[in-house]
Amino acid sequence: MAQAMRPQSSPPPISLFSTDGKPHPLQDTLMAVTLILGAVAFVTAFFHHLHLLSSWTGLLGILTGAYGQFISVTTRERFALIIGLGAAGIGFFLGMAHGGLFGGWLG
Repeated sequence: MAQAMRPQSSPPPISLFSTDGKPHPLQDTLMAVTLILGAVAFVTAFFHHLHLLSSWTGLLGILTGAYGQFISVTTRERFALIIGLGAAGIGFFLGMAHGGLFGGWLG
């Protein structure tokens, strides 16, 4: 309870980049990549002929989001990663249902 011993100052200004005031370039990059891959996977999953794009971007979004969750520092990063992971997961599973990762190339 070290925070109880320190005098309380004014609340910190709201930051779009980190909530603890420190830079997190790797975590912010993984967050942005996961959100972009999740959005692409989610949108392309609704078109049957784009199943290769939706399944691969969904898989990559899941992997980058999982690693981002593993090394995330702030709540803002975790919140955005969960949004991206959800969209990537939906895109991945719908892409798999429409034809999969290889789309009949392997038999």
